[in-house]
Amino acid sequence: MKKDDVKKGDSMQKEELLHLHMLMIHIKKYSENITNQEIPTKNYDSLEISPVHIHKNKKCHKEAILALGDEIVSHLHSRNLPMHVEMVPEKAVVEQ
Repeated sequence: MKKDDVKKGDSMQKEELLHLHMLMIHIKKYSENITNQEIPTKNYDSLEISPVHIHKNKKCHKEAILALGDEIVSHLHSRNLPMHVEMVPEKAVVEQ
């Protein structure tokens, strides 16, 4: 397959999408743990897909990643608090 044969936006492999999907779930859970606030994910939940659903196609995982990312960012913006995260080996320091 030539590079020109790959459709625009279709270059990511399914395994990479699954890893990204799992990373987004970890980001959501991490944010919820450090802020003690649940991030509402109505749109993501309505898709009924998770990173462990390896039988689902790439399009479903892309849609889920975008929905989850949008809801995480929207929640963080709605809090309207400046957040500074400093990563230190073995721990993260969060200032609000």
